[in-house]
Amino acid sequence: MTGKENDLAASNTTRFYYGYVIVLAAFIVIVCSYIIRYSFGVFFKPIVIEFGWTRAITSGAYTLSWFFEGLLGIAFGGLTDRFGPRAVLSFCGFFMGLGCVLLSQLSATWQLYVFYGIIFGIGISGVWVPLVSTVARWFKSRRGMMTGIVLSGMGISALIGAPLANWLISSYGWRDSFIIVGGLVGCIIILASQFLKRAPLSIEQEANKHVNNNADLNSTVVEFSLRKAMSTRQFWLIFTMFFCFGFGSFSIILHIVPHATDIGISAASAANILAALGGAMILGRIILGSIADKIGARQIFIIGLVIFSVTLILLLYTRELWLFYILCALQGFGHGGMGASESLLIAEIFGLRSLGIIMGVAGFGFTIGAGVGPLVTGHIFDISSSYDIAFILNAALCAIGLILTLLIRTKNYR
Repeated sequence: MTGKENDLAASNTTRFYYGYVIVLAAFIVIVCSYIIRYSFGVFFKPIVIEFGWTRAITSGAYTLSWFFEGLLGIAFGGLTDRFGPRAVLSFCGFFMGLGCVLLSQLSATWQLYVFYGIIFGIGISGVWVPLVSTVARWFKSRRGMMTGIVLSGMGISALIGAPLANWLISSYGWRDSFIIVGGLVGCIIILASQFLKRAPLSIEQEANKHVNNNADLNSTVVEFSLRKAMSTRQFWLIFTMFFCFGFGSFSIILHIVPHATDIGISAASAANILAALGGAMILGRIILGSIADKIGARQIFIIGLVIFSVTLILLLYTRELWLFYILCALQGFGHGGMGASESLLIAEIFGLRSLGIIMGVAGFGFTIGAGVGPLVTGHIFDISSSYDIAFILNAALCAIGLILTLLIRTKNYR
């Protein structure tokens, strides 16, 4: 813990609560980080067309970036628990910007895997877990709402990222677009990260006084270490459910634009489909994140996975643009609610003591799914020239995730 953080504890007053600065800074970092993640589907087809690569090969770099995000997310979660988020996010912002700028020089598949899969993957690995665990420490009784507000930045990313990327590519080409996006994103993330601080223990204890008088979510929860958490059935139910969630959600996020253009929808309209998903994600983060504070995170995952299972099947028969908007907006709403509830679910069951590292390991399930899903979906398209089987597989996995969620128990768990 730094001296500045200790000073913050001593100077804490009821007139202004620094937790709201944390929320704003984290929101900005999320928006910038996931603009690159969510707009990759718009860059996807121009790269495939220029180099003649298969969709599975191109998706493989996306998969590799998710592998690094999940694996290093564990390490960065532990580093955030110990040292705080500022240094972690500054380091990661630099790597995200660097990876994006290097993509402008792309000429071979190995470069795609190194620049996006490894360098960008290292950068984005320190975003999710450090930010959501930091917000969870600054807020207790409104933890779901504040996490939802921060993670609504991911919806903003999808809402503006896809149309922005499409406009940049049409105006400057995909190479210069990577330079523009990478330079801006890297600089903004590093600047915003300077306002992030790990909440000192005294502020964690007093956080409720600055939000509302609701009961503390952790009042009946045993404080688990990572080893103790991993020894429970609950942890592995969550891990596997997160895998199913990641598999289904990011298969669609990467492949919905190529799928829509394959059936005759224009590139601009296809990008707007992804934007609609992002806009609905914002609502899901805030609305379902707030509801999670009242009904619990588990119920939000039940709602979200039902939405995913149904909409993935309906996408098999969708050919009209307006129906794409509706189905993807529903997916975005469910995705947003589940994303906002992840840290809440972990905190409800395992407490705050090791929240960062437990979230990192449990979240590895999500990142494995988010990485493998787009790769498998792309491979199925390459061998069948259709996404039908892939969408059925995604729907089946989301249904399995729903069953696993029904088996999770959060109340009075010991």
